[in-house]
Amino acid sequence: MSSGFGGAGLDLGGGSNIESMSKDEIIHQIRSQAALAGAQELISSISKHCFKMCVPAPGPSLGSSDEGCLGRCIDKYLAAWDAVSRTYVAHVQKQQP
Repeated sequence: MSSGFGGAGLDLGGGSNIESMSKDEIIHQIRSQAALAGAQELISSISKHCFKMCVPAPGPSLGSSDEGCLGRCIDKYLAAWDAVSRTYVAHVQKQQP
């Protein structure tokens, strides 16, 4: 990726050169990258939270109770995240004219 404010050689990732992209393609690329970053952050948060909660003494393998706890924790975490996300989106949509 080239630096420079003139846009010469700017790369949005995935090998796409910004000069050859339409405005809609750029917006789509940015949204895709933001969604990917959000998903990676969610997975990281779930991993840290649930592992800390369900595996107090890590060993060479997970026991069946650890696996069950992790599964339930992930399900609850995703359900809570989904509820918060839906509420936030609804709130933002109400704020728009």
